[in-house]
Amino acid sequence: MKYWHTSKRKLSLEKTLVMGILNVTPDSFSDGGKFFSIDDGLRQTERMIVDGADIIDVGGESSRPKSTQVSTIDEIERVITLIEAIVRRFDIPISIDTTKSEVAQAAIASGAEIINDISGLRFDDNIAKVANETKSGLILMHLRGTFETMHSLQPVENILNEVSEGFSWSLKKAQDFGVESEQIVLDVGIGFSKTFEQNLELLANLKILQNRFPRFPLLIGTSRKSFIGKILDNIPSDERLAGSLSSAAIAVWNGAKVLRVHDVKESVQAIKVVEALLSSVS
Repeated sequence: MKYWHTSKRKLSLEKTLVMGILNVTPDSFSDGGKFFSIDDGLRQTERMIVDGADIIDVGGESSRPKSTQVSTIDEIERVITLIEAIVRRFDIPISIDTTKSEVAQAAIASGAEIINDISGLRFDDNIAKVANETKSGLILMHLRGTFETMHSLQPVENILNEVSEGFSWSLKKAQDFGVESEQIVLDVGIGFSKTFEQNLELLANLKILQNRFPRFPLLIGTSRKSFIGKILDNIPSDERLAGSLSSAAIAVWNGAKVLRVHDVKESVQAIKVVEALLSSVS
């Protein structure tokens, strides 16, 4: 049985893990401003735990298109008090969604045990140093460009090769800092510097990436994203549940072991159906 090692525990990958999104930002694309207070954040955390979340992913900086990067101090102020409050009340792994090593360090010191770096160590490779020193889990996402350009770059020709090369770069960087393979999960970065067609191609061919990187669990985050809206006649983000569940089910069928979602209860139910079917494949 495979496990994902964090700074506090080993998470079994026998079943797909569900990571519930908790944004304490005023401008995230789907839930910006909803959980900006500690009490609201704790209520949402409790709701996600009851609904079956395995991990809570706390983020203090939006990475949506046209978002503005916040200062390290502001990001720390947004997330640390909430992380400390969650740790006091609940026994659940907390992931810090950040690209800044100072924020990662402060979050781990406050009780988080996983670092979720959407830049795959491109923005601040000292995140790998923090992961090594604290033995935290580390999510390495694929993207291209900088914070300002990651949603506006011209597409590459072969997205599967591009993601593979990006994973290889991030993994080497992490391993150069001493991060162990058991700490690492790879995220293909749906919606980041990829076209509509490339997002579909990645989901449909996820097994290719799984076969190229068999030692590392794959994380998929499609929840409420714009490519789903485009398929469904440009419906708003809060009406994309059915599309999000469809894409999540396909991702699990194709080998994803971690799902990052807004709608925990429904996602957990969808995963149970997919895993029941997978167990019957001859």
